[in-house]
Amino acid sequence: MASPALAPITRQVSGRIAAAGIPRGPEPGQPLAAAVAELPVLDASGRRVPFGALFQERRAIVVFVRHFLCYTCKEYVEDLAKIPKIFLQEASVTLIVIGQSSYHHIEPFCKLTGYCHEIYVDPEREIYKRLGMKRGEEITSAGQSPHIKSNIVSGSFRSLWRAVTGPLFDFQGDPVQQGGTLILGPGHYIHFIHRDRNRLDHKPINSILQLVGVQHVDFTRRPSVIHV
Repeated sequence: MASPALAPITRQVSGRIAAAGIPRGPEPGQPLAAAVAELPVLDASGRRVPFGALFQERRAIVVFVRHFLCYTCKEYVEDLAKIPKIFLQEASVTLIVIGQSSYHHIEPFCKLTGYCHEIYVDPEREIYKRLGMKRGEEITSAGQSPHIKSNIVSGSFRSLWRAVTGPLFDFQGDPVQQGGTLILGPGHYIHFIHRDRNRLDHKPINSILQLVGVQHVDFTRRPSVIHV
C-alpha cells in the first residue's frame, strides 16, 4: 500500500514564547538539526542509538512522555498499546515512545501498560530540551483527555504508591518535565510537532493517526486495567 501524503499540518501548532534560557525548539516544516539527530537514546538493554536513526529510513510517530510513574502517561501509553501493528505496517509508519528515565525502567513500564511497539529513553532529557519541550504545568481550559481514565487525586495516589513500593523511591524521570508528539521522516524533516502544555495535553491519538493515514482505533473496545 502506498504511503499517503501528509496533510498540510504546519499550522496546527500554536505559537508559544519559550521561557528565558529555554530553547524554543524547531517548528513543523523545518529539518531536525544534525546535532539533535546525533544525540543518543537508549533501548531496554542500554544500547545507545542516535535519535535520528530511528526515522532516517521511515516515517515515525514519536511520542515523548513525562516520567514513567505519571498516571496520565501510563494511561495514554495503554491506549497507544491498542494500536494494531498491522494498521501501522499498512501505512508504512512506525510508533516510538521515548521516556526520560533510566533504561532499566523500560521493561517494567511495557509490562505495566501492555505496550509492544518501539520504546527508548533520553535519561539526560537533552533531546527534550533541544526540541523545546516544556517544564512545569501550564494551566489551560482544555477539556479532559479522551485517553485518561483516572482523576487527578486517584491517579496521583497510584503514581505515588508505585514510587514508594518500588525497589527505590524513584519517579523514573523529572516530575515537572512535559512531553510531546512529533511526526518525522524519512530523513530529518519535521512534519508535525505538538508540545504538551501540561499532563493532560496529550494530542488525541486518532488525530495523529489520521495525519499519517493510519486507520482509526476504537479505544473503548477494551476496558483499561488500572494497576496499583
